[in-house]
Amino acid sequence: MMPLSFAREGEFVRVRKVSGVGEMKNHLEHLGFVPDAEVEVFQAQEGNVIVKLKGSKLALVKEMASKIMVDQI
Repeated sequence: MMPLSFAREGEFVRVRKVSGVGEMKNHLEHLGFVPDAEVEVFQAQEGNVIVKLKGSKLALVKEMASKIMVDQI
């Protein structure tokens, strides 16, 4: 398991858990970052990522991406 901020471009990962509390965690879960969700890392640069999730592209800064724990598929 690793933070999404460590994933590389072109990787497919599965969300295992979202850490943190409060608004950030709720926001990430509302975007679709829930356990077992499959995510494609479209672009990654210095921990900031653009991912494809449920047919949409989402940009996450390193702080947010580091709260999402994933496994490679």
